[in-house]
Amino acid sequence: MMADQAQDTPLDKVRVLQPTLYRSAKAQPPRTFGVLADQGWRGDVRDRAWEPGKANRGAPGVDGVSIAAIERHGGCAFLADLQQALQTGTYRPQPVRRVYIPKANGKRRPLGIPSIRDRVV
Repeated sequence: MMADQAQDTPLDKVRVLQPTLYRSAKAQPPRTFGVLADQGWRGDVRDRAWEPGKANRGAPGVDGVSIAAIERHGGCAFLADLQQALQTGTYRPQPVRRVYIPKANGKRRPLGIPSIRDRVV
């Protein structure tokens, strides 16, 4: 299989995009990526962002919406709604849920848990 054919899958396209952006940022530190939002709502990028959270069954954020609840109501619909909010500029991040994790010395470490929606974005 030729290298160009291997890049036809959505996952491969995202894997090509990530190092390209990294190299560009390192080569031109003052550069801004004003049109990067266009990449964020591409279907393949959105689907790739969903996979890690789905795989590790992450805890719900301040909204209380879990991965299981999203999947029960349709993961594809969730992603489509999120993409629509990004494209129309109506997306707003939610507050972060704060929990405290006990440490070995008896103190507690704060941990912020963003909503699943914010994690995907």
